[in-house]
Amino acid sequence: QVQLVESGGGLVQPGGSLRLSCAASGGIYSINVMGWYRQAPGKERELVADISSGGSTNYGDSVKGRFAISRDNAQHMVYLQMNSLKPEDTAVYYCKGEILSRGRWSNYWGQGTQVTVSS
Repeated sequence: QVQLVESGGGLVQPGGSLRLSCAASGGIYSINVMGWYRQAPGKERELVADISSGGSTNYGDSVKGRFAISRDNAQHMVYLQMNSLKPEDTAVYYCKGEILSRGRWSNYWGQGTQVTVSS
């Protein structure tokens, strides 16, 4: 059973930094794109950043230049370094992976981790 588990969320002051981690486990044969999405109260879930297995990255416009995504293919991990955080970055952050398990490609999501940016 494939599982994605996020960690690293919390409360941080504006201008601060946080690093999110996501660990994928359970019957994984291969992982294609891994990404981070976020959802603020009353808003739709949006792409924060994603990264291919080859290391190509894609960022949402609101986080370009402030956030950096990376991954460890051997450990099935993806990270999100968030710098210069703003109150509008407050949201639940979700990890997503395109994963080959039991002969089938599927999208899997983590349970989410809360990030709150406030003074």
